[in-house]
Amino acid sequence: MTTHTADHTDVRATNLAVVLRFLRTNAPCSRAAIAAGTGLNKATVTSIVGDLIDRRLTKETQQTQNHVGRPATLLVLDGSAYAAIGMEVSALGLTAIAYDSAGGQLLRWHRAGPGADASPAKTVAALAALARRAIAAVHSSGRDVLGLTVGVPGLVNRDGAVVLAAGLGWRDVELRKDLVAALSRPAFPVMVDNDANLGALAEHRYGPHAGSANLIQLSGDTGVGAGVICDGHPLRGNLGYAGEIGHLRIKPDGPLCGCGRRGCLEALAGIPAILARLDASDLPDADPQARTEQLVRRAEAGEVDTINMLTEVGTLLGQSVCVLANVLNPELVVLGGSYAALGRWLVPAVEKELIDGALAPEAGGCQVVVSTFGHDATSIGAVARSLDRFDSGRLPVNQTT
Repeated sequence: MTTHTADHTDVRATNLAVVLRFLRTNAPCSRAAIAAGTGLNKATVTSIVGDLIDRRLTKETQQTQNHVGRPATLLVLDGSAYAAIGMEVSALGLTAIAYDSAGGQLLRWHRAGPGADASPAKTVAALAALARRAIAAVHSSGRDVLGLTVGVPGLVNRDGAVVLAAGLGWRDVELRKDLVAALSRPAFPVMVDNDANLGALAEHRYGPHAGSANLIQLSGDTGVGAGVICDGHPLRGNLGYAGEIGHLRIKPDGPLCGCGRRGCLEALAGIPAILARLDASDLPDADPQARTEQLVRRAEAGEVDTINMLTEVGTLLGQSVCVLANVLNPELVVLGGSYAALGRWLVPAVEKELIDGALAPEAGGCQVVVSTFGHDATSIGAVARSLDRFDSGRLPVNQTT
C-alpha cells in the first residue's frame, strides 16, 4: 500500500512537471493543447491544472481560442505567489536578481565589493546581508521564495562547498552551509553552483539562441570558466568540476596563477590579467568595470597596442576553445561578461584559432557569438536553477504567515 501511494505521488509530480514545462514554453494555451502537446489524457490535465490554479501557479486568462463549437479558455503561468532569487559573487561585486514564477523581474541589485582580496567570511557576510534584503523584498511583494541559488567562479562540489576559487583566493569554503546558517535555515532550498555553469544555463533557456542543445559559455571576470550544455543538459562531471578551462597550462613558464601554477589561461587571458596590463595612469578609479570600459574606449579609438593585446587574448582563448570544440563539438561558444563587451576584438581571433585548430571541417559547425546578458547571465541562470526545482514538480509549501 505504501509503495503504491509513493508510486502515485511520483507519477503525479512527473505529470505536474510536464504540464509546467509545457506552459512555460507555450503559454497562453488551452487544456486541450496541453493534452495534445504532452500526451497526457484530458482528465489528467484537467486535474493537474486545477491543482496548479489552486496553488496560484497557473491562471486562466480572458483570452479564448476560436474553434468550431465552444471557445477554449487559455492558461498562463501565475507569478503572483512565488519568486526565485539568483545571486553572484565575482571580482565585480555582488549581484542579486529575483523573478516571479511567471518570469517577471522583481528586482536587480548590484553592490561593489567586498572585492577579490576580501576574506571569505567578509564576503559571505555581505552576501547574506544582500540575500536577506532580497528575501524581504520578495515577501513584501506578497510572494514566497521558491529557492535561492548563488554562482561562484571556481570549483563547487555537489554539497555547495567552494573547493577552490583562485580568482577570489578561496579554498575549502563551505559557502552553502554558511549561507544557510546566516539565513537561519530558510524553508526554501539554497544552492551554490559554478558561475559559468549558470551562465550557460541562462543562455540555453533565455538567450537569443535558446534551445541550442550543445553550447559553451565562457566567463572571465574573476576566473576563466566554461559552462557546458551537452545534448540539452548541463555537463557537470563526476564531482561537479567540469569546464575549468581557466587552468589549462598555455605557457608553462608564464605568469603565476592564483591556483599556484604558472601559465594558466586564467593568468594570461582572464579579465583581471588583461586589466593588469592596462596603463591606468589616467584612470584613478580601480573599479574593474570602469577599467574595462576604459579598455573598450581605447580599442574603439584604434590604439594599436590595445588592439594587439586583445588580439593576443582572443588567440589564447581560441586555442582553449579549440580543445573544447574537438572534445565536445558544440554548436555555439558564447563569450559572456566582460568578454562580451570586448567581443568585437576577441571574436575574430577566437574564430581564426577555432577554424585552424579544430579537427572537424569548419570547426564542426561551431559559431562564436557574444552574450546579450551583460554581467547578469550568472544571476539569471541561478534563477533558472531555482525554477528548475519548481518545474520538476516539487511544488513549494507556504512560507509566509
